[in-house]
Amino acid sequence: MLINAVPQFQGALTERAPRLPEGCVALAELAGHVLGVPVHHIRQTRETSPAVDGVANRAVLTGGNRAAQLAALEAPGGPVLTIGGDCGVELIPIGVARYRFGPGLGVAWFDAHADLNTAETSPSGAFHGMVLRSLLGEGDPEFAANPPIEPGRVVLAGTRAFDDAERAVVDRGLVLEADPASGLAGADKIYVHLDLDVLDPAEFDGLNYPEPGGLTIERLVAMLRGLSGFEVVGAGLTECAGIEVRALEPVLEALGELLTGKQ
Repeated sequence: MLINAVPQFQGALTERAPRLPEGCVALAELAGHVLGVPVHHIRQTRETSPAVDGVANRAVLTGGNRAAQLAALEAPGGPVLTIGGDCGVELIPIGVARYRFGPGLGVAWFDAHADLNTAETSPSGAFHGMVLRSLLGEGDPEFAANPPIEPGRVVLAGTRAFDDAERAVVDRGLVLEADPASGLAGADKIYVHLDLDVLDPAEFDGLNYPEPGGLTIERLVAMLRGLSGFEVVGAGLTECAGIEVRALEPVLEALGELLTGKQ
């Protein structure tokens, strides 16, 4: 098992986005301690770049930040826990997993937001709100995954904030709203994406984009452990904007159990 810390923040445009690199480092340090695994820190630039064709910081996101992640995943030697940074860091590890493990790969998407916009529909131009749509092979061709995640192979969990364009994607059946354990039945292997804003803000205050009505930590851990019957080939933990992270130890333990197959 490998932990990759990816302190990218340019995919998010929130007021708290500049805190994401520090949150990433704090969470990765805790993860290494809890899981007993060395942390590989992937260098990400602190530069920004103009919005181009509706995507903020396009040059940063498609340049050195992407190349550094790809290089780190050339020969991981086992399952990888990616710690962000904004949700845009998930484009590379999930795309690589789809390439390596084939069309049967399923994705459990624990996130308050659906992240199903394109550059044309995004109200902000922030790529972290487009990453799942890109993984489905749609939207801007510079980001669209090839091969894409297959329709119906993504299950949204804890998602409670949709733009109209995102709801239309759900209505098309490209992604499902279901309990992940049942919704991913039939998947050969799965990847678990976890944006911390799936939690209720009262549970953890270091959220980049908090939404009311989220999960408790106890409920999230129970849902993660409900995936123990699957082969989990990778996971991502993103959007930590705080440095007081010890409350997240049970979440890290549950992810570690899934990635190592040790319950």
